[in-house]
Amino acid sequence: MAAPDRLTLLDDLIARARRAGADAADVVAVDSQALSVSHRMGRSENIERAEATDLGLRVIIGKRQAVVSSTDLSTAGLERLPEIAMDMARAAPDDPWCGLADPAMLAQDIIDLDITEDAEPTAEALQDMAAAGEDAARAVSGVTNSEGAEAGWSRSHIVLATSGGFRGGYVTSHYGFSVSVLAGTGTGMESDYAYTSAVHSSDLEDPAQIGTQAGTRAVRRLNPRKSTTAQVPVVFENLIAGRLLRSLAGAISGPSIARGTSFLKDALGTEIFAPGITIIDDPHRRRGLRSKPFDGEGVANKQRTIVDKGVLQTWLLDSTSARQLGLTSTGHAARGTSAPPTPAPTNFYMEPGTLSFDELIADIPSGLLVTDLMGMGVNGVTGDYSQGAAGFWIENGAVAYPVSEITIASNLKDMYRALTVANDLVFRSGTDAPSLRIDAMTVAGK
Repeated sequence: MAAPDRLTLLDDLIARARRAGADAADVVAVDSQALSVSHRMGRSENIERAEATDLGLRVIIGKRQAVVSSTDLSTAGLERLPEIAMDMARAAPDDPWCGLADPAMLAQDIIDLDITEDAEPTAEALQDMAAAGEDAARAVSGVTNSEGAEAGWSRSHIVLATSGGFRGGYVTSHYGFSVSVLAGTGTGMESDYAYTSAVHSSDLEDPAQIGTQAGTRAVRRLNPRKSTTAQVPVVFENLIAGRLLRSLAGAISGPSIARGTSFLKDALGTEIFAPGITIIDDPHRRRGLRSKPFDGEGVANKQRTIVDKGVLQTWLLDSTSARQLGLTSTGHAARGTSAPPTPAPTNFYMEPGTLSFDELIADIPSGLLVTDLMGMGVNGVTGDYSQGAAGFWIENGAVAYPVSEITIASNLKDMYRALTVANDLVFRSGTDAPSLRIDAMTVAGK
């Protein structure tokens, strides 16, 4: 729930903006706290704590809008904010689609999603976590150095008020822990990592297990080979498979569709994935890393099936992009304090299949398991995909040896249609997928 004093402050800002001549206005305020520690080579390296309050005011005059943000919540600072915003809006170009959300679509109830842990961890508790993880990683035979372990906690109180009648807020917390170590010596060193994240500390994976994973992953990458250039099946392990969903989210975002700059601009209602693939966006997932009870405009949100048995069901829309397309908002507006709302997914994931990872690769005579991706190699207009990669060569249905300095290439349209999923979905980042197999991609090596 929103603190009464914050809502009163936001209501006052909206009233000031209206008196200054705004036709409509909204305000979002974010109060945040964060604590993080780092640990390297058996010693505590750094402790940081941050607290911040940020506020963003959007004003709309006719078909013009402007957003101003401030960390100055003094009386004098807040008195200046509406006038500054109004001056900016008067100078802004016309935006025929701008405006607040339809009042009929606003959330009426603030759902409890269990996305807050009330207790704040101590620095000592986070240090113990980081030490346990790094110690476990360094204990793995073959690990020779460490890039360190980091443990962190944050909490944000988000409050939104609009002149269209919405007033509400929620608090969300987040824990994260990661370890990165190196194996080998000299020019033959390899590094890798493992991490865990959750809303509640009790949902984190054990730090020592994460450390062991990081150490094991680094050691198994030693002595990589370069693969030959070939067209073979490619498997993305679940740690990185969600990156293919990020490309999907961008391609079905309302602004991309409205501008005609997406390779999926004409794909609504068509089969874009293999028939067994279902993709969900769920802002109401309990304890979800990106869960929230309403969107960035106060619109009621809900779980949506984005892809149903391979068929694309919907775009991701906020109010502005929905108006451009002659549709209604899907409750996907996201916003910070310094820019207008824009669509974004929440807990975005691909449903798991029935195959185990071993079954997924069992019939691959020769192929690639990708465990790391480098660079940004996706063309959102054409769907062309080309990225640096590292991982392991698959021979006769089993992981055989490490490979590096390779490039994988295809087109996302072809990749999505030729996709098979494993049953190893793990919710670890907010955009998640199980291990994925694509029947054929070009792998370029030596």
